[in-house]
Amino acid sequence: MHPYVFADKTPDKTAIVIAETGETLTYRALEALSNRVAQLIRAHGLKRGDVIALMMENCLEFIPICWGAQRSGIVFTAMSTKLTLDEAQYILADSAAKMLLASPGLADIAAQLAVPGPRFSVGGAIPGFEDFGAAVAAMPDTRIADESQGRDMLYSSGTTGRPKGVIGPLSEGPIDEESPLFVLTKMIYRFDENMIYLSPAPLYHAAPLRYSMSVHRAGGTLVVMKKFDPERYLALVEQYRVTHTQLVPTMFVRMLKLPDETRARYDLSSLRIAIHAAAPCPVEVKRRMIDWWGETIYEYYASTESAGFCAVGPQEWLKKPGTVGRSLLGEIRILDEDDNVLPPGREGRIYFAGGGEFAYHNDPEKTKSVQHKEHGATFGDIGYLDEDGYLFLTDRAAYMIITGGVNVYPQEAENVLVMHPKVSDVAVFGVPHEEMGEEVKAVVQPRDWADAGPDLEAELIAFTRAHLSHVKCPRSVDFEAELPRHDTGKLYKRLLKDRYARKQ
Repeated sequence: MHPYVFADKTPDKTAIVIAETGETLTYRALEALSNRVAQLIRAHGLKRGDVIALMMENCLEFIPICWGAQRSGIVFTAMSTKLTLDEAQYILADSAAKMLLASPGLADIAAQLAVPGPRFSVGGAIPGFEDFGAAVAAMPDTRIADESQGRDMLYSSGTTGRPKGVIGPLSEGPIDEESPLFVLTKMIYRFDENMIYLSPAPLYHAAPLRYSMSVHRAGGTLVVMKKFDPERYLALVEQYRVTHTQLVPTMFVRMLKLPDETRARYDLSSLRIAIHAAAPCPVEVKRRMIDWWGETIYEYYASTESAGFCAVGPQEWLKKPGTVGRSLLGEIRILDEDDNVLPPGREGRIYFAGGGEFAYHNDPEKTKSVQHKEHGATFGDIGYLDEDGYLFLTDRAAYMIITGGVNVYPQEAENVLVMHPKVSDVAVFGVPHEEMGEEVKAVVQPRDWADAGPDLEAELIAFTRAHLSHVKCPRSVDFEAELPRHDTGKLYKRLLKDRYARKQ
């Protein structure tokens, strides 16, 4: 249940591979480096419950640093590489981080960040930072005497406001105690010593970080991409005979839009489990992925808060297309605006009663706002249960459009538009309208910028109207060279909405 077990059992087995460079760490080397990190943490006076921050791109040292913190009782905050200086400094101050580790590729911002403790540069020089490699090399590779369980505290991506730190209680159990997530990964996704897991997403995000660490709890091999590229991803599955992976729907879309001959070029027969989450997946996208990859596609619905967890396998999903599954953590309750529990088939805000404990760091009011004394916690999503207890998502409450008194969920139009052959990415949201209150607007990233213009706008509106009620369809379409989408697949829709609000 911990890398140290496999450092003793299979010391020469590969624990981590960086796909683009071929750099590797064995379990013996992973154990040694994580111990040196723990020793470095103690050498600088940090104790159980203290916080360190990572502002790092995907690299060989990322996960070993997290394991070093985990075995030291340290709270580790992995920060987005997309943050502005103000956002990054806010997180450092809000988390009370006492140590910062940063990548030289982020030096422009990292060099300006202040923490009340040491700053280390990992993998190259940053002005004013100590060299991480030299610092850990000077530390012993033996286990610290006072090991205890640490954990992550991850900040939301800020898609709907200021980033919020999510923290749960530190466990009093031993460092090799089974985590709830590891129990789920063994039960649902068959994590074991024989697995080869390809992670194509930034490690600072909750799912890539937590699932990658679960791979090491199982004794498998973790292959990390520095940056997702659809064809490169397929080549890596073939090269490493990947058995497990986790993606987001935008990655599915990008792979599906590769030429047929490109998709057919690679042998994907080793894949047993392809997990997806983080954003709603259009039904047609998932059908096409199952047609291509077979019944390997597994979905879950959860959040950084870990207050609830739903899961669905491919065979179940084919019987109930569009579901995100049934709950394995917390009882799902659908509430109306007056907090009444709604029956099956009725849409409302989704709550999980009796799920995991969490709080927003330094923000008791925000914590209180998402928790109900009887019905548990909500992620802010809208959906419904069917008669068999399967959950279906409609959209986020914050994205709902009210046009002429009618509630419109933009995810429906987005799911249609993203399948148009000339569309690379799309965002649908409400913009102010004098008579209707709001009207539906689409902003599209075309596959070929030369197509952008009135003809494509008319084509896309007609395409949407052929599939949806007119009230749900965009009244106008604008074009952007690139939408503000997070590397984890989440769209910064708030930035677009704010931009259009300012135009009024």
